[in-house]
Amino acid sequence: MRRLLVATLATALTLAGSAIPAQAAPAPGGAGLGDEYFPDYGNGGYDVSHYDVRLRYYPDDDRLTGTTTILATATQDLSSFHLDFVLDVASVKVNNRPAAFSREGDHELVVTPSRAVTRGGAMTVVVQYSGVPSNKVAGGITAWVRTPDGALAVGQPEEAWWWFPSNDHPSDKATFDVSVAVPDGVEVVSNGVMPRNPAREILGWTRWSWRSIHPQATYLAFLAIGQYEITRDTTADGQQVINAYSDLLTPAFEDAAKASVERTAEVVDWESGLFGPYPFEARGGVVAPPDTLTFALETQTRSVYSSGFFRSGSNTSVVVHENAHQWFGDSVSVDRWKEIWLNEGFATYAEWLWSEEQGEGTAQELFDYLYASKDADFWTVAPAAPGASEIFGDAVYDRGAMTLHQLRNTIGDQDFFELLRTWVSEHRYGDANTVEFTTLAEKISGQQLDELFDAWLYTPAKPAVPGAAALTAAAAPKAPRSLAGIQQTHDLLRARH
Repeated sequence: MRRLLVATLATALTLAGSAIPAQAAPAPGGAGLGDEYFPDYGNGGYDVSHYDVRLRYYPDDDRLTGTTTILATATQDLSSFHLDFVLDVASVKVNNRPAAFSREGDHELVVTPSRAVTRGGAMTVVVQYSGVPSNKVAGGITAWVRTPDGALAVGQPEEAWWWFPSNDHPSDKATFDVSVAVPDGVEVVSNGVMPRNPAREILGWTRWSWRSIHPQATYLAFLAIGQYEITRDTTADGQQVINAYSDLLTPAFEDAAKASVERTAEVVDWESGLFGPYPFEARGGVVAPPDTLTFALETQTRSVYSSGFFRSGSNTSVVVHENAHQWFGDSVSVDRWKEIWLNEGFATYAEWLWSEEQGEGTAQELFDYLYASKDADFWTVAPAAPGASEIFGDAVYDRGAMTLHQLRNTIGDQDFFELLRTWVSEHRYGDANTVEFTTLAEKISGQQLDELFDAWLYTPAKPAVPGAAALTAAAAPKAPRSLAGIQQTHDLLRARH
């Protein structure tokens, strides 16, 4: 009897043990997040909470040296992980221990810690590096722009690779501290607030420090280094308003730029009335030196503009567009690059709403003109699935805005503007996608909207519009006064890659 009990117990223990899975060995993090359009952008296996970027820049030879400290949390047991970066790396430490590192492809830095990082474990990654960013090519481009008096780190969808190592995808946002030492007399402008005035460092050098206290996508972090006139103000609630204008602007460009960008605080207040409270801690803009930048970008809290936007005079349309992105694109970011109409369509529609506000053409007049005048090729691109080569194409901007106008006409102003405010409130500081937006639109309106969204967002053909049979190119309605400025704005905006 005793022998039988022992055997039975042994069998039970064996069966129980077989139900317990073996501990998985630590594995490498992915060399990309699987973005449909840019599969090797970003990295798997960890989530970043903060970047501390400390640099020294030598304008005479475009040389950059730096140390970036990354605070992150492992999302799996990690034996190694990737960072997106192209400069020359001298050393890497993970949790205060030297780590091995190697190159893979044209922008991947592979880091192997001296001991694995467990899932949920904190990672403090310190990377020391140097190089001449304008000499580095990755993805067939050099996104760092050397200027006559310094440099610009401004670009989309990739830019961080040339000045700080990162998990470079908008779905992994973090806070930032950026500190840059430059020769005395050179200015540095970046995102967020200036927590302290520029400080004299060693003889002949000044250090500029900037802080972004709300989550920010890596491509929205920027640097403008050179000779700039910096203007400062505060809003009624105490926010810093900091604008910067290249000293290389001619008087005509400078006056037109200031007549536009100095209205940023006013534009943001107006947009707050439509979209809800401004989501960030500061506001402003930067106008780059002539012939250095060919686009504008909604760099968080402080958009950067090509001087070309002001070649024909003032242009508040581009200021409206880039600041609308502070809600649509910056606070609420896309979870994949194919969703970018959620950025550009919304910012374009903000321009249409500004045109209405200024009495220069209603949104309906802008819709009618574009619907009648766009050629056949325009309608072959679906805004919600444009393809990687068309993420900055006409359809993403204009057809995206036309989609929103048709939605507004269908559900009415009350539900439409409640939808916009709810969208940015529910996804504040996070990321989102088209399905989430269309689902919310149906919830708020109480209407079934599949047919509308299928036609305007997903079908590569011109949607029918009831009562618009007469809107043809041969009998196009008169262009609203605001259209010329909007079209000039978009021609430059699309040239960013």
